[in-house]
Amino acid sequence: MAINDVYRAVLDFEEDQIADLIEKELTEGVEPNKLLQEGLIAAMDAVGKAFSEGEIFVPEMLMAAQTMKLGLDVLNPRLGDKDAQSRGVIVIGTVKGDLHDIGKNLVGMMLEGGGFEVHDLGIDVSPEAFVEGVKKYQPAILGLSALLTTTMPVMEETVKALKAAGLEQVKVMIGGAPVTRDFAENIGADGFSADAPAAVELARSLSR
Repeated sequence: MAINDVYRAVLDFEEDQIADLIEKELTEGVEPNKLLQEGLIAAMDAVGKAFSEGEIFVPEMLMAAQTMKLGLDVLNPRLGDKDAQSRGVIVIGTVKGDLHDIGKNLVGMMLEGGGFEVHDLGIDVSPEAFVEGVKKYQPAILGLSALLTTTMPVMEETVKALKAAGLEQVKVMIGGAPVTRDFAENIGADGFSADAPAAVELARSLSR
């Protein structure tokens, strides 16, 4: 099956071939959404499963995600109405005082690979900036990342800022090395993720 070439390219980290493979399939009349769902998204689901089962590690997951993203760059303009194709809109960012972005970037790429429209606000994002981002992009979910215990309180400040702004409808998911499920519950977040594949599953459950 032709789409299997795209699927395998992601699993084999073929960054230099993925764009040409997708262009070839599009030229031959394969539906863009079929390439997205059965090629890129299916491949990233397989990557997430392999990571969860200890078959691959973060470097391999990053390479697969980067390959997927290069394919998505080619595919996105052909998908037409994004709302019809997307599982939903997610805004993500690393909280104020924290400059770590590798984990956040990986989560963002995995979420894109999972079919979500992702808007990344970057690093060192204040609660007020998260509120503005939510107002601008109207996401169903806000993802907060913190890699330092000293910046974890900003997550709670952000949850409070959303409520103060009347944006309680937005689901908040949090993650990062020091973050725990108990902490998520204590600050009123809607979910906690320990790694990027789990973040995709969590986002899917929150967006149902």
